[in-house]
Amino acid sequence: KTTIMKIPTAAGCVTLMLFCLVHAEICPLSCICKPLGEMKGWLVDCSSKELKEVPALSVSTRKLYLQNNSMTTIRTGAFDSLRNLKEVNVSDNPWNCDCDILYLKLWLEDFSESSIANVICATPASNEGKPLSQLSGNELDSCRKSSPIKCLDFFWRDLALITFAILVLILTSCALRFSKKLAYQVTTRYYSAGPLLRKHNLENDMSQ
Repeated sequence: KTTIMKIPTAAGCVTLMLFCLVHAEICPLSCICKPLGEMKGWLVDCSSKELKEVPALSVSTRKLYLQNNSMTTIRTGAFDSLRNLKEVNVSDNPWNCDCDILYLKLWLEDFSESSIANVICATPASNEGKPLSQLSGNELDSCRKSSPIKCLDFFWRDLALITFAILVLILTSCALRFSKKLAYQVTTRYYSAGPLLRKHNLENDMSQ
């Protein structure tokens, strides 16, 4: 009887350990995760956890709830690996609608209209209370300001490249001119010295 009791207990422990490992890999620490059965994926509920950023998520996540947290922005690429995602909720967060929110805006627009409909900006003051879906790139604070700087950077970079190219051309031209001049001088001296060399050789032959 003792032996019979140990076998299922050991098997149960192994099964439980495997389940815990799989669950830990799929489910972020502060979230609640449930398998979706026939949908072959997981519901990951991270709502109302005071999260300030998106936790690491499994590619098997199909439903993701991030509403009512403390997130102000989403790092670029945070959702790119979630190819099986079918539903997401990121509403009721204090979104800071500056240029850094552009990734979330574009991603939600591609994902579904309903997902971006309830995303409301909290800051900056110029965008407070505005739906993210209605803001253009120019209305996202700092995007508009950074454009002239980027253009100026490109201008100085291109100017430096053009100056360098002109300098190389000038140096190459000078080098060619110098080599031609040197070759001309060598050729002139050779032909000028030719008669003298022939006369000297003739005198040597006669003296012999």
